[in-house]
Amino acid sequence: MGWFDALLGRSKPAKPDLDALFALPSAAVTLQAATGFAPTGTGSVCFRAAEGGAFARLEQDIEALMGRVEISRDSYGYTWLLVRNPDVAGLVTDLHAANSSLESAGFGPSLLCSLVAFSGPSHRKLAVVYLYKRGTFYPFAPDGGSRRDNALELQVRGVLERELKIEPDLASWFPVWGAPGL
Repeated sequence: MGWFDALLGRSKPAKPDLDALFALPSAAVTLQAATGFAPTGTGSVCFRAAEGGAFARLEQDIEALMGRVEISRDSYGYTWLLVRNPDVAGLVTDLHAANSSLESAGFGPSLLCSLVAFSGPSHRKLAVVYLYKRGTFYPFAPDGGSRRDNALELQVRGVLERELKIEPDLASWFPVWGAPGL
């Protein structure tokens, strides 16, 4: 960033740091101790699929590499890779591998987010979402239908803010309705 950009108040977007995902196992322990939410053993990677044979081969390579991946597409045109692993550290490693494969193949700009799903008291659901382009995390708590449990999301933010780099802009906490595994 040059001095002219600084003068005009412009800033460079944060670089994605996929290694930040490795903080999730520790954060999961903290979250479970503080709120009773435990990892479900599922996580997802969301990206905008590109057309062409190279991308189709990459999807096949990821599926062959990890073996436990389920691929689906949502109504917004995004592709989801659902990963299952009962060990949260292994799950995060699998999510990191999928993201890294997409990034190293030149599809980094297509990555949207990754999430790890949790379940809590009274069968409540929660996801800790990593925003690829911002390099930050935020909680998403669906509360039946198309409603969110904002109070729970803010509570989880308070619990995890020392463990993870939490997205400060609440407007960027977009809902991931229907995310596979959630």
